[in-house]
Amino acid sequence: MTDHRNQVKPVPPSVWRNPWHFMAFGFGSGTLPKAPGTWGSLVALPFMPLWQMLPDWGYWLMLGLTMLFGFWLCGKVASDLRVHDHEGIVWDEMVGMWITLWLVPQGWYWLLIGFLVFRFFDILKPWPISWLDRHVHGGVGIMLDDVLAGVFAWLTMQGLVWSFT
Repeated sequence: MTDHRNQVKPVPPSVWRNPWHFMAFGFGSGTLPKAPGTWGSLVALPFMPLWQMLPDWGYWLMLGLTMLFGFWLCGKVASDLRVHDHEGIVWDEMVGMWITLWLVPQGWYWLLIGFLVFRFFDILKPWPISWLDRHVHGGVGIMLDDVLAGVFAWLTMQGLVWSFT
């Protein structure tokens, strides 16, 4: 049985003309040929100074809204492209990064550590992340494994913040 999830899919031209596709593809970062999830995670970082200006409840609200929006957006774009989860759809990685960095102190080193911790959980997909990745489909499935990777990374980051600040 062939695992079609690991096959590289061509970048659809609609990414450059459809605003929903452009957004789901991380403002174009998901079109890069190598490691689109890593590029999508990096694209999330410039938003952090803006998000960190929000009060804690505002950041939490932003996370909820971007996650709910992502369920719809990722599902719509995957449906438009007639694929389960195009590797270029990286909105889920962006939200996962924002979850990782909630309540983390400002500073480039915290962003770097958060990026590395999130990528660790997103790439290795320990249980139950791997189970969700295989068994939950549609926009919710696309988003949920990265949301949970973000939660695992957030817990790790809070332990590091507590230990080193």
